[in-house]
Amino acid sequence: MQELRTQIAIAGAGPVGTVAAYFLASEGIDVILLESGGDCTQDLRASTFHPPTLEMLDRFGITKQLIARGLKAPIYHFRERNTGEILDFDLSEIADSTPFPFRIQCEQYHLSRMLADNLVDQPGADVRFGHRVVGFDQDQDGVDVYAETPNAIVKVRAQYLIGTDGSNSIIRKWLDADFDGFTYPEKFLCYTTKEPLEERLPNLCHVNYVSDPDEWMVLLKVPSLWRVLVPAKEEQSDDELLADEKKNQVFGGLLGDGVSVDTGHRTIYRVHQRVAKRFMHDRVAIIGDAAHLNNPIGGFGMNSGIHDAFNLCEKFVGIFNKGKDATKLLDVFERQRRKTTHDFIQAQTIKNMEYLSRGKGMEHEQRKAEMQRIHDDPVARRSFLLRQSMIESLEQEKELV
Repeated sequence: MQELRTQIAIAGAGPVGTVAAYFLASEGIDVILLESGGDCTQDLRASTFHPPTLEMLDRFGITKQLIARGLKAPIYHFRERNTGEILDFDLSEIADSTPFPFRIQCEQYHLSRMLADNLVDQPGADVRFGHRVVGFDQDQDGVDVYAETPNAIVKVRAQYLIGTDGSNSIIRKWLDADFDGFTYPEKFLCYTTKEPLEERLPNLCHVNYVSDPDEWMVLLKVPSLWRVLVPAKEEQSDDELLADEKKNQVFGGLLGDGVSVDTGHRTIYRVHQRVAKRFMHDRVAIIGDAAHLNNPIGGFGMNSGIHDAFNLCEKFVGIFNKGKDATKLLDVFERQRRKTTHDFIQAQTIKNMEYLSRGKGMEHEQRKAEMQRIHDDPVARRSFLLRQSMIESLEQEKELV
């Protein structure tokens, strides 16, 4: 059995794992990044980078590349499907709080691949694709991580292990970590299309949340295509949802003609609101989707995972490079990120879902009135922008030391 040694092992080379690996390597901390696939996964779900995430990534000099590759979205819309009413929210109003007063719309795998490629030039960094983590053992001094390759098992001895291996995390399962929460009763159906929706729908921006009590929608533009997310009834079979008839119905309701619209991907998935009871388990940490899941409304999932990675890696820099107390720093990480996840990420994504899907009649009218009030009040609107951009939660997090 091949045996390797490092300071920190990371399972999963998605955006969270590659950010963590690059952060640590750039600070002179040895890291081995283990990924089961032959490359960073081309996942189309996450595509929004919020202002504070862009600030964090600018530390690596990578934000300029994301801006060049993606689309700037300073404005996003809450739209009423039946009436065509639009409430626009402009992040340039909070330009005094961030050097990046906009979202960048860019598929998450571009970030993963940029960082994985750049890790090759970092001393002490080792990226191993085709290495699927299958288990680990930890003791008071470190962790033995076992990864399966096509031909063998590799053992990695590390001082710490970070699990960034997604919603089906093997690290979380080996820890037998409590993962409390709920699963939404409806399915979610996502289409991608190169149809120029902006030419067929008036005043469409790059990010649109379309409210409707019968079938809400999210319309997101990335450089090469549009992503269209709609809910689907749980009792409908996957075959029904993936059929042309359903596609024609969705785009027919949106554009008046669904038959002519070609789609690339048609993907069905379930959406969860869940948080692990603990993120730190002695010498093993779980972050990103391995530690918390939420619905996609607002684009907080990938961003919160990257924020986890920055917070945790800052603590490791203090431990390895500055000789600070590991127990104390990792306890601070646990308090900060779990509170942010509970009080902001979970609460806000649930509220965002309610904004789009709350029932008919009086409930829907109350939702509209509340959104209109926020939009029309400069103070409330600024607070909303700071919260939705994730700036507010990170400022509050700093108070927890």
